Amino acid sequence: MIEADNIISNILELTGRANLERIKSNVNLIASENVMSPLALKVYISDFMHRYAEGKPFKRYYQGTRYIDELEVLTSDLMARLAKAKRADLRPVSGTIANAAVFRVLADPGDRAAIAPVQAGAHVSHTKFGTLGALGIVQVDLPYNEDEMNVDVDNALKVIDSVKPKFVVLGGSVYLFPHPVKELSEAIHSIGGKLVYDAAHVLGLIIGGVWRNPFNHGADVITASTHKTFPGPQGGVILFNDEQLYKRVSKTIFPWFVSNHHLHRIPATAITAIEMELYGEDYARQIVDNARSLAEALAAQGFNVLGESKGYTQSHQVLVDVKKLGGGAKAASLLEEAGIIVNKNLLPWDPPEAVSDPSGLRLGTQEVTRWGMKRDEMAQIAEFFRDILIDGKSPREVKEKVIEFRKNFQEIHYCIDPKRYKVETLLDLLN
Repeated sequence: MIEADNIISNILELTGRANLERIKSNVNLIASENVMSPLALKVYISDFMHRYAEGKPFKRYYQGTRYIDELEVLTSDLMARLAKAKRADLRPVSGTIANAAVFRVLADPGDRAAIAPVQAGAHVSHTKFGTLGALGIVQVDLPYNEDEMNVDVDNALKVIDSVKPKFVVLGGSVYLFPHPVKELSEAIHSIGGKLVYDAAHVLGLIIGGVWRNPFNHGADVITASTHKTFPGPQGGVILFNDEQLYKRVSKTIFPWFVSNHHLHRIPATAITAIEMELYGEDYARQIVDNARSLAEALAAQGFNVLGESKGYTQSHQVLVDVKKLGGGAKAASLLEEAGIIVNKNLLPWDPPEAVSDPSGLRLGTQEVTRWGMKRDEMAQIAEFFRDILIDGKSPREVKEKVIEFRKNFQEIHYCIDPKRYKVETLLDLLN
């Protein structure tokens, strides 16, 4: 029992105080993460985490689902309204599973799909190394324009015309500027195909009105995560304006890719959707303003920030080439020692085999914005970067400054005050 006590104490420390102190003392610039609001977090801890609800609301294969049925319909309606879609399906437990369900409907094994190249932001699930390959769908790369840091439109149109893929995938995980949805959707529609837009990273920016809504430019379906610029619980969503496509994909999610779909995230997603309806425009605008400010500040400090000729970024992301400073792996490690969390990332000119030590860093401003940081704080963060990576100061020395800086940003913004509501969590009810 003594051994069990020690193990349990360690588990509680690592999941509780230790990690909470890390969160509230570090500057997190991981582009794929965020924090939920206190109210969303409270409803996340519910008895739904114990329950199953296979199938669709009010058409389940289990009994006892009355309340989650109501919540799932409500949340789906909220998400569809925010994204200006007709339908939303929240059952995919991640953006990757959302992609899988859509890809499987749009193509059979052996069919072709044209994807934005990795340099233009393709997620691994779009590729032959991930979900696309697992489904037996053949990957065709669209050409890349290094000057525009985007898909090469003219040559992409030629590829679509000659290859005749079943669908095109745009969006993804690393992109600074909107992809050419209109031009490519017209091309793929002319041969009877579909355009899938992976909005995992920019869903919150779309809802906030600072990023083009792909539906307005010809996208047939949008897949997304619910935990990046949309600051909800980890999960996935698929959005539709095509009723027939919705029906086909909806029948595929269960039982092919999901059995139970982690029900406790549904009410937390609903709270986040309401908060985004109330505060999403201000939040999204500040995210993008912070990203541009961070990019400009880093460039002023002497860093090689990508996209200068186009204003650096129109999203929450910033890309920095640190090859001359030791490479992405070394830079990310030094920054972490100082309490600044980033991820190393391939840049357009890196070969695929450089994935373990690429040239770049990918930065995202959605979480620091959530903690209330603005333009002045982006300048301070850029100074920390210079101290560590250019001036070679000790990460431990800089970490003390980071901790002191972070003390001023301990409350989550752009959310509902939980004190307005009496919320009884599962733990309260059990006690």
